[in-house]
Amino acid sequence: MSVGYLVLELRRALRSTRFLIFTIAFPVVLFLLYTGIFGGGESAAIGVLMVNMTAYGAMSGALFAGTRVAVERATGWQRQLRLTPLSGSGYLSAKALTGMVLAMPAVILVPLVGGVFEGVTLDAAGWLRIVLGTWLAAVPFALMGLLIGQLGTPESLQPIMTLVMMTMALLGGIFIPVDTMPGWLLDVAHVLPSYWLGQVGRGAVTSDLSVNLGQAVLVLAVWAAVLAVAVTRRYRRDSARV
Repeated sequence: MSVGYLVLELRRALRSTRFLIFTIAFPVVLFLLYTGIFGGGESAAIGVLMVNMTAYGAMSGALFAGTRVAVERATGWQRQLRLTPLSGSGYLSAKALTGMVLAMPAVILVPLVGGVFEGVTLDAAGWLRIVLGTWLAAVPFALMGLLIGQLGTPESLQPIMTLVMMTMALLGGIFIPVDTMPGWLLDVAHVLPSYWLGQVGRGAVTSDLSVNLGQAVLVLAVWAAVLAVAVTRRYRRDSARV
């Protein structure tokens, strides 16, 4: 993978106003808003809200990197890159790593706000699980963003990305906490990677409706493997057209 190309990708992404608003500021604002409305001064409830908004920020940041892929395919830039020494694996790896870097600010800021301003107190292992665990758990979403970019067009990308994010956030237990879900909706949530993303950090703040960390990691690893195969196959199919 070309380090120079990765740096270029990061610079392009970090200059985006939409990234700064929706993947950094938005999760923090939502956390403060939800805490004021639903927190009720209970540390466990505030902790769950913090975990959910951390997961949302990680998910949206990781997905964001895929938005440029559709534009690059439509303008022919991806085809031009295939004529350079940059390999296909290098291109895809740089995009995925960009998504992981973009997931990082919210993963740091939301817990920071929770600890400093909302009185969330955890031991070192708990904070590490929420921050580092949630960040690493965003890998499937970085790959999902790439897949959406490889399949979509610049015109269709925005509605597709919005639909995916809202489905993941609403049905995956991020915007609608699993505590309030009826049984049938909780069954639906178990199918989505966003549910398992939230579960990585949930166990650090409450044992209620939490799953084993190893189980969450295993499910997310399966999602990552399947999505990696799908992204690679789609990229190779596009490459065969040149």
